[in-house]
Amino acid sequence: MKKLLSLILALTLVVSVFAGCAKKGADQTQDQGNQQQAEEIKPEEGASLVVWESDGPEGEFIKFAAQEFEKKYGVKVKFEPVDHTQTSGKLQQDGPAGVGADIISAPHDHVGKMVAAGLIQPNHNPDRFKNGFLEAAINGVSYEGTIYGYPTAIETYALFYNKDIVKEAPKTFEEIVEFAKTYNNPKEKKYALMWDVGNAYFSHCFLTAFGGYVFGDNGTNKDDIGLNNEGAVEGAKYFKSLRSIFDVKQKDANYQFMDGQFAAKKAAMIINGPWAVAGYQKAKVNFGVAPLPTMNGKQPISFSGIRGLYLSSFTKYPNAAKLFLDFVTSDEMLLKRFEMTRQIPPVKALMDKPEIKDDPIVAGFMAQAQNSTPMPSIPQMALVWEPMAAAYSAIWDGKMEPKAALDKAVQTIKDAIASQK
Repeated sequence: MKKLLSLILALTLVVSVFAGCAKKGADQTQDQGNQQQAEEIKPEEGASLVVWESDGPEGEFIKFAAQEFEKKYGVKVKFEPVDHTQTSGKLQQDGPAGVGADIISAPHDHVGKMVAAGLIQPNHNPDRFKNGFLEAAINGVSYEGTIYGYPTAIETYALFYNKDIVKEAPKTFEEIVEFAKTYNNPKEKKYALMWDVGNAYFSHCFLTAFGGYVFGDNGTNKDDIGLNNEGAVEGAKYFKSLRSIFDVKQKDANYQFMDGQFAAKKAAMIINGPWAVAGYQKAKVNFGVAPLPTMNGKQPISFSGIRGLYLSSFTKYPNAAKLFLDFVTSDEMLLKRFEMTRQIPPVKALMDKPEIKDDPIVAGFMAQAQNSTPMPSIPQMALVWEPMAAAYSAIWDGKMEPKAALDKAVQTIKDAIASQK
């Protein structure tokens, strides 16, 4: 009996060891398979690629990456400047005709719309991105549980301030209003604070400070719209009150005006995003970046966005395109992208790099990111921008009262959603 028990125990131990080895071997095989999937992609013979990305620092990075990619793989990549907010619409027109890009850059809130229209393919190596990228970035470029995008940056807007004019960033909007009384000079187009007032991306923060939101259930419930609730109306009133310190009609209070005046050192403060950093550094503006100030003691919540690249459903060279997407989202390339654009790469391993964590400009955006919410990525989000822009314009120019303007915008959105059913 003792011998039999010893034999059973020995056999059990052997089986356990083999089972453990088998599982370890299976895990290693799966890991190797994922690695080989990326390594074994071979570009099609005669492949060449077109990438659509915004002009400016982002485009310069694509040009740089294209040169390095061609050196390594012998595949030519052509950069074509198309604003990343316009690429999905252009691909819908040009893709079926065979003249669209192979890879496009787009904001994450376009993902649902692009998937519904059949414009983009799923990410070909999702495990790599799930394991190495920030969860917020992965969620942003996913739709209904599938990863579609290849994240390149996580961003939100914040307060830029000229340190030669404003020694310390204000903590409240009320401080800005007081400062404007002595600084503003409309004849010289000098203003304490400027922003693109008719842009629903930037001005949304005024509604959120008081409790407004776009869609309920973390941006997924199209039937719960919070853009005209009591808090949103209160926020719109606060937004309107700032016409007293930035008395410019909406059509003139645009991004180009704000951007130019800050670069010319006439605007003391602006609300803008990390994409503008390189330009202001080139203009030699002595600036800092800080979280958005409070409004009547309430913290505004900015929109956050995930910049990403997407694989076109119409590409003739899917292998070459996937290879480029792997290449351009490598740690090395995304660190170079940060150097060129100052946009924060959404990669876990890069967050502790001294050039990122010790950068005071990045610290300002990261602080605001704690008070941000991702733009909803459901297809219905595309129906929000235009009606809300019209509402902000009408409120700013005094053509409609805040509640009436927001009610009209929400009804327009609801009607547009209903028409899609």
